[in-house]
Amino acid sequence: MSRKPVPAQSGDRSRAELTFDRPQLLVRLFGQYDQNLVALENRLGVYITARGNRVGLEGAAEQVAAARDVLHDLYGRVGRGEEVDTGLVDAAIAMAAEPHLDGIIRADTGTPAPSVMIRTRKKTIVPRTPAQAHYMRALGSYDMIFALGPAGTGKTYVAVAQAVQQLITGSVQRLILSRPAVEAGERLGFLPGDMKEKVDPYLRPIYDALYDCLPAEQVERRIASGEIEIAPIAFMRGRTLADAFVILDEAQNTTPAQMKMFLTRFGQNSRMVICGDPNQTDLPGGVNASGLADATRRLDGVEGIAMARFAAGDVVRHPIVGRIVEAYEGAS
Repeated sequence: MSRKPVPAQSGDRSRAELTFDRPQLLVRLFGQYDQNLVALENRLGVYITARGNRVGLEGAAEQVAAARDVLHDLYGRVGRGEEVDTGLVDAAIAMAAEPHLDGIIRADTGTPAPSVMIRTRKKTIVPRTPAQAHYMRALGSYDMIFALGPAGTGKTYVAVAQAVQQLITGSVQRLILSRPAVEAGERLGFLPGDMKEKVDPYLRPIYDALYDCLPAEQVERRIASGEIEIAPIAFMRGRTLADAFVILDEAQNTTPAQMKMFLTRFGQNSRMVICGDPNQTDLPGGVNASGLADATRRLDGVEGIAMARFAAGDVVRHPIVGRIVEAYEGAS
């Protein structure tokens, strides 16, 4: 890859060159048709040339420094077997803008391991945005955490990963994963099958996160033994959830009565995470009828409860998802 850089227009332009000691990793680092380097150029306004195992950077001094840090981070991730795509490029750029997170974003072999991470049987998860880093710290410190923000910010995925980590280390005895069975704007009608078959479609995102963190046979075995329980919120009534990691997903679709019922199930040696987008609900009464909005208003600032808030800039799916969220949030 070689691009002719634009001539420097001012004295604040800078050049840097990186040399990578494992050139066999560079195909994955650069991406198909160098798409990751192109994304880095577009996001930071730098010019990149790649020859052999050397990469040259040119641009404003601050942007060149950021691009250098991002490339070091991504190179370390590729070396650990992670897949790098343009979404991860965006996330690494966001992390590079946070100086206090240097220990997380610099993942080359000469630096310590990330200070915030979640280890599961299948992968090690590190934060991809500053908001995720705050969230992951809260998951390790607080008994009850509200994760608030739009789709695609990793709220449920990171919570499930933390729950799996605590289950496999013995910190909790079981996982309880729940969400309200509310239709998202369409009428699904009669669903055949037993109770599990009826509610499974609503709980599919939770299953997907579980299978991403644990081998399939372990997920099935732990569900069969009762170590992992996945159920709609209606099944929580009358229970005390002790020695458990409890996650409520799509919490914006609970009513205030359901939310109060769920929160008061909290038992000894438990941790509870409530995930949802306060600005979106499928309830007939809209946001004003949401138990999530009601709970965050009542409980913000209460001792032992953390609020982790995400915005469109924290979306870690395809970059277009973040732009869609911004467009809808800005709509009148």
